[in-house]
Amino acid sequence: MAAHSDTFQSRTSGKGTYEITDIIERIVAESGITTGTATVFVAHTSASLVIMENADPSARTDLHAFFDHLVPEDTPYFVHTHEGPDDMPSHIRMALTRTSENIPIIDGEMALGTWQGIFLFEHRDAPHTRTVAVSVTGE
Repeated sequence: MAAHSDTFQSRTSGKGTYEITDIIERIVAESGITTGTATVFVAHTSASLVIMENADPSARTDLHAFFDHLVPEDTPYFVHTHEGPDDMPSHIRMALTRTSENIPIIDGEMALGTWQGIFLFEHRDAPHTRTVAVSVTGE
């Protein structure tokens, strides 16, 4: 079994989703692994990963609106607000999603569906630089 790992930085301009599929596809291709698994991990407590439709941006617009409604920033009982009103909501949004995704690799490519993409989901209002780790294992 072979293994290949890499990291990259993804700059966000604030709350929203940022497609990172192409970067991960490049790392998978560089690995030379044709059958296996790619594990993608974001090393932050206020950002997450989602596999989401990448054809129609309105699907992501609705996702953003849903999370703003589900975990509003003006919740009066939040105590953890040292970094601002988006501090605790960003942690809850991260906890409701995922910090890692596992994607099968078949014939040297990720086995994503036709309209699926991998997105960094930024939960903070301010721009951030996020670190994403990718581990590819297989043969």
